[in-house]
Amino acid sequence: MFDDLLEANRRYRATFTDPGVSGRAAKGLAVVTCIDSRIEPLAVLGLKVGDAKIIRNAGARITDDTVRSLVIAVNLLNVSRIALLHHTQCAMVTGSDDDMRERIATASGADASGLELFTMADQKAAAASDIAHLRACPLVPVSVEIGAFIFDVHTGEVSRLLPST
Repeated sequence: MFDDLLEANRRYRATFTDPGVSGRAAKGLAVVTCIDSRIEPLAVLGLKVGDAKIIRNAGARITDDTVRSLVIAVNLLNVSRIALLHHTQCAMVTGSDDDMRERIATASGADASGLELFTMADQKAAAASDIAHLRACPLVPVSVEIGAFIFDVHTGEVSRLLPST
């Protein structure tokens, strides 16, 4: 079932050259963005391999696991800026957690009642709440700049969702 991926990797390896970059973020940047496959975070932001740490989850939300990754990034991997990158037409804005759990239960045939999904009615308000969550973490230094942005999936434009903090 994964033969297509392994074959694609064989082709990739044939022209692969080690870029010689470290595991640290060369541009001091971490990007938290959505799992939506229309988003290519490096290309969207004019970055290349090695420039940034990319963290993806449904809705680009600051969950406990996202905080864990960001704590490592800001303390050990040269990250001094965090960009929350939301996008237009996000499925996580189309209903409540209850609505989404019901859709998941219908699709899977299993109980999804215990799943926290972090849906949002307002991306701007969600980003403000997520930034406050990060600011409350004592392991994220106050010197780290945090900004919230939105990517338009139809035009490619990235604009500020909130002022940087």
